[in-house]
Amino acid sequence: MTPDPLSTLSQERDLPEFLRQRPDHECGEARQPAVVRVEGEHAPGEPGLWVFLLGDMTLFGVFFVVFLAMGRDQHATFAASREDLNQTIGGVNTLVLLTSSLLVVLALAVARAGHQRRAARLVAGAGGCAALFTILKMVEYTAEVSAGNTPGVGLFFTFYFILTGIHLLHVLVGSVLLFVLWRRLRMGAVGHRGLPFAEGAACYWHMVDLLWIVLFPLLYLGFSS
Repeated sequence: MTPDPLSTLSQERDLPEFLRQRPDHECGEARQPAVVRVEGEHAPGEPGLWVFLLGDMTLFGVFFVVFLAMGRDQHATFAASREDLNQTIGGVNTLVLLTSSLLVVLALAVARAGHQRRAARLVAGAGGCAALFTILKMVEYTAEVSAGNTPGVGLFFTFYFILTGIHLLHVLVGSVLLFVLWRRLRMGAVGHRGLPFAEGAACYWHMVDLLWIVLFPLLYLGFSS
């Protein structure tokens, strides 16, 4: 039997105020925060995003395997070339990306709780980390090229510039996603419908972080023969 709409409205008026349904436009930051409800277990982001992420990580995986194989064949050359890299910048950049991932995790949790302006500040912090990573990478590139360590000087530096260059491109794409997410959070547009984009941007950024976690020991710390 179809419920009587008038009866339903009457019953709703009898409910306490905090249990009544409220229009979306009344759920801003200044009022009671609107918790973004996630029904059941689900993969974060859009399903197509995971196809892209897994494909991208597979491509990097192939690069890593080829690099390891070539490094075993030219162990002495790779070890000598590795000593020219600035491990301090590499280590700092690792901490910078780990910090940015932590900020993104916190931002997503806060956004799901309905505090979009607070989440926007956390995303802005993650974007600042991305900018710092890019600046430090440019400083490192400049120092290596000035020292004569160009992509054509040897196989190690060919891999170094290709792998870190592609990764830096991912950082720039991720920075754009973080900027878009920041704008949407500032506008209060990340509600239930906007949550998949926020989750997708967060997943992409974590992939960027994960790739660097593999790249740093592979390029800067080396491996035993």
